[in-house]
Amino acid sequence: MEESTYKVIVIGASAGGLKALKKIISGLPKSFCMPILIVQHLSPRSDGFMAHYFNQLSHLQVKEADEKEPIRPNHIYIAPANYHMLVELNETISFTVDEKVSYARPSIDVLFESAARVYLDRLIGIILTGANEDGAAGIRTIKSFGGLTIAQSPETAEVAVMPMAAIQTECVDLILSLDEISNLLSSLCNQG
Repeated sequence: MEESTYKVIVIGASAGGLKALKKIISGLPKSFCMPILIVQHLSPRSDGFMAHYFNQLSHLQVKEADEKEPIRPNHIYIAPANYHMLVELNETISFTVDEKVSYARPSIDVLFESAARVYLDRLIGIILTGANEDGAAGIRTIKSFGGLTIAQSPETAEVAVMPMAAIQTECVDLILSLDEISNLLSSLCNQG
């Protein structure tokens, strides 16, 4: 089989996201090839605990993203509290402190929309559990550029509002449980 046609994965989560992300991240094999960028809605005073916690559970390098950092394979980047995380055209990470989007900073929409403009049809966008509609506009943008869009099945989400909002855009390609998402991602990198 040919190498995966996808290059980067973006994931958005809110309420219940820590548990959902743990299931996905801990299930990825050491051979996993793609970078993953994550926005998890956090308290503005959050201290980077999440990256440290996931790094202990994962075969991959998990870290809080840094300004101007190049996006590299086998890495998972987590948006720091109180900053929007964006992907620049030169495939580096940048931050803004622009207004909150859907009451959130970092915002899932901001990450998804900037990544879609860089990676076009080579991007996978995933919406997990959460209690607002952040990510729905981003899913629409990823789909408009030909990327693959996935929502956690609402009945398996701790809080179904966010995946439901994404699904209601009619721009979601796959509705999957956390195990199915983890298996799908693992299989994409094992096609080489």
